[in-house]
Amino acid sequence: MMNTPHYWAVIPAAGVGKRMGSHIPKQYLPLAGQTVLQHTINLFLKHADISGIVLAITDNDPYWQDIVTCYNQKNSKPIIVASGGQERCYSVLNALNLLSDHAQDNDWVLVHDAARPCLLSSDIDLLMSELKDSACGGLLGIPMADTVKRCDPHNQVLATVDRSDLWRALTPQMFPLKLLKDALTHALNNNQEVTDEASAIELQGLQPLIVEGQASNIKITHPSDLSVAERFFNDLS
Repeated sequence: MMNTPHYWAVIPAAGVGKRMGSHIPKQYLPLAGQTVLQHTINLFLKHADISGIVLAITDNDPYWQDIVTCYNQKNSKPIIVASGGQERCYSVLNALNLLSDHAQDNDWVLVHDAARPCLLSSDIDLLMSELKDSACGGLLGIPMADTVKRCDPHNQVLATVDRSDLWRALTPQMFPLKLLKDALTHALNNNQEVTDEASAIELQGLQPLIVEGQASNIKITHPSDLSVAERFFNDLS
């Protein structure tokens, strides 16, 4: 019989952030006195129900080496470092394979974008509460508010898409460890490089639950997003 499941955070942080137009990967850009990645890590270190963190980092990442000493002695939770992959899905799977040495199959895994430092602790609480009795897990999301257009390769509008049942997928995305690991393995073995964890679960014929999160949980993708995140942290201080 398995013990009560624990909660672990997995943060894929091996991306280069091409759309930022910066020579520094976006997760290492400065934000409110720290790097973007540090703010993201701190979210989960501070959360009482998170048992530990697995980071997927590019091998020999010099930027991580510059900040890793901040976490050697100051936190009581383990921070485990896995090898990052060429795509997010490979990074996450590497992290899950390593986590399997430390966690139970039925432990919950919350996969969160390194470049989403503005996640509210209350949204983590909500996700945990809504999914605790779920068989397959789910994710944070926001109902689509804008009018949605489908276009051709030349950006000419083909149709207006009904948005009534459309959501923007956010993170964290939370699933049982073994279920997610098996789903990602199956997807990649079939040459399906999924762009989020829920997609791998869906390919197994399962239906993740989407839980409405806060619009402040932005993903830093473009330079203007840093200014928005800066205002978020200023409002908290």
